[in-house]
Amino acid sequence: MLHLREVDLSESFCPPAPRPPDQRLGLFKLLATLKRNPLECWSAEFFREPIARVRLPFTDAILVHDPAAIKHVLVDNAGNYRKDPIQRRILASGLADGLLSVEGERWEVQRRTLAPLFAKRTVTSFTSAMLQAADQMAQRWYSLGPRASIDVAAEMTLITLNVLALTIFSDGIGGDYDEFRAAMSAYFAGIGRIGAFDLLGLPQSAPRLGRRRLRRTMAYFEGVIDQIIATRQRRLAGVAADEGSPDLLTLLLRALDPATGEAMSLADVRSNVLTFLSAGHETTANTLAWSMFLLSQAREWRARVREEARRELAGPVEGLADRLVVTRAVVEEALRLYPPIAALSRTAQGPDRLAGVAIKPRALIVIAPYVLHRHRLLWQRPDMFDPARFLPDVRGTIPRFAYLPFGSGPRTCIGAAFALQEATIVLAALVHRFDMELLPDARVWPSQKITLRPAYGLPMRVTAYDR
Repeated sequence: MLHLREVDLSESFCPPAPRPPDQRLGLFKLLATLKRNPLECWSAEFFREPIARVRLPFTDAILVHDPAAIKHVLVDNAGNYRKDPIQRRILASGLADGLLSVEGERWEVQRRTLAPLFAKRTVTSFTSAMLQAADQMAQRWYSLGPRASIDVAAEMTLITLNVLALTIFSDGIGGDYDEFRAAMSAYFAGIGRIGAFDLLGLPQSAPRLGRRRLRRTMAYFEGVIDQIIATRQRRLAGVAADEGSPDLLTLLLRALDPATGEAMSLADVRSNVLTFLSAGHETTANTLAWSMFLLSQAREWRARVREEARRELAGPVEGLADRLVVTRAVVEEALRLYPPIAALSRTAQGPDRLAGVAIKPRALIVIAPYVLHRHRLLWQRPDMFDPARFLPDVRGTIPRFAYLPFGSGPRTCIGAAFALQEATIVLAALVHRFDMELLPDARVWPSQKITLRPAYGLPMRVTAYDR
């Protein structure tokens, strides 16, 4: 854990992260470390080697951090590599019918049906809603008085939930907003742990701690969302399809599979609303929190973001995110250092070869963006904060499969453009109005649960610039 001070751009700023152990962890230490913080399991060799084999109790795990081999797994031979049971449980607890976890033909139907909802034209239409959410957060911070102390990590969960409320449920969430937010926190606290049962290959039916609480949380979400859907369906009855600017819920209810012309079932609509909430809330909140922390430690980058925001926020809303080039570079560097999903895994269905290594059926393939993004063979000064690597004149030199904050291939994150636009706009809008200073006694440390989050929050003092 590090106590940090602000640094100049010219200084080397190495953000806090676990120091990789020199030797691999033994099985029992591995299990204990996985329970505490999986980030601390990666030994130094994994950041140097393009591919490595690890023996687990039930199978071999092949750790793949070679861009060509990653492309083979995620794109060229994707049909041979399906999501494994561990990842499906971690990423999709309670979301068995949503795009995140379904497989085969069902996934293909949902992906075809949902793709138009996240086309560039649709995503850019939500720019005003994202600015509105940023403005509401700014008003909240102004009301706290000068030099207020806040937990920026907690505040970012508020603003991203508000963005989702404005873009998915433009009529509002209904009921108790704080209760909904508390349930969301409970949901993320209850999932994402990798336990001994998972590594030993025990079936899903085996009892696991916290499952009953998770079921109660999911029942609450399902009840709230079913009520919202029913209300929306009544309102949409008889309304022309092209009337007004529809939110994501309306688009989802009206979405048709382009191959069959069929609409999604209400169960699938509900599961995908839950998927949008879970995948789009916590991940973007953490991206924003890490971006603000990194800027709090780099005065010159903060000044550049603020100047860009001052200039571009005064211009037209149309095309705003595309004009915020420096801000987006900061967001992308935050995603490199602290990727929301730190590891992806697949199970080989049949034999194959990766970078000269023979792959047996049922082998577990692990691609860890956290390791990939800090790999010694792929990045210069990989542990340093340097958004310049993502500026337009050099961005194209990064190998495509060396940077995977949203995955890749057929199962790449469908909401990637939405998340990048949201994080860029919100970051610019808040940095434009406030200076942020990490409190002297702050403990900053990344912890991997379902996402990569600040383990102890991010206590900062925010000071408004002249309004």
